[in-house]
Amino acid sequence: MKKLTAVLATSALVLGVCSTAFAGEDTTITVAASITPHAEILEQAKPLLEELGYTLEVQIFDDYIIPNEVVESGEFDANYFQHIPYLDSFNTDRGTHLVNAGGIHYEPFGIYAGQKDSLEDIADGDTIAVPNDTTNEARALLLLQDNGIITLKEGAGLEATINDIVEKQYDVEIVELAAEQVARMAPDVSYIVLNGNYALEAGYSVAQDALVHETSDSEAAKTYVNVIAVKEGNEENEGIKALVQVLKSDAIKDYINETYDGAVIPFEDEADAE
Repeated sequence: MKKLTAVLATSALVLGVCSTAFAGEDTTITVAASITPHAEILEQAKPLLEELGYTLEVQIFDDYIIPNEVVESGEFDANYFQHIPYLDSFNTDRGTHLVNAGGIHYEPFGIYAGQKDSLEDIADGDTIAVPNDTTNEARALLLLQDNGIITLKEGAGLEATINDIVEKQYDVEIVELAAEQVARMAPDVSYIVLNGNYALEAGYSVAQDALVHETSDSEAAKTYVNVIAVKEGNEENEGIKALVQVLKSDAIKDYINETYDGAVIPFEDEADAE
């Protein structure tokens, strides 16, 4: 994308976005995204970006690796599927150079029923399925700890694994699975702990179906905000700035709040409040 310079004043006033466009310039923004809720939210952003002179192209991916690789390679301008701890972990493990261009929303992690439909029924021998990637497993284990099911080694924090469990208030078995497989295991285990987007894809409502979930003011919610990620150096690109500002507009916030029943919550940082 090239820097754009002609102001579309009317749309800018509506969205609070200063965007510019020259006729004939390349104003296409390409984004790699997970289908739910990320691609769905991006679809709502398309007409708003069109008013500002941009064409948004979205391609859906069903894994957590390729969307980062295609941004690193320059094949895509940005991606929208991950939180900051996963982004940082990916950069460390893969030697990539991806950065956060703006926080858009967070998805409360929840414990959902499997063969048992209440945490009051938890007992020795129960099985609990959790995501197996580093940051999401830690988040799942922290939620289990917060609800008195396990105790983790002090300081384990966002890097916790099952090896950091020092006590089980119940003799449960933690079953580690790829994040996209956890929901499918619900008929075979006592409980499942789900990422927000996979809960949505599986038809769960956080407000109605989660036995417990992270609260909106929790440190975890702030830590795991989902972001627009770009290759380092592109975060100040005018098209990327317009994309982020549209995704943080009142119109998109209203769509999120009306659509996802508490499973997706718009993120507001100090700059947004100002």
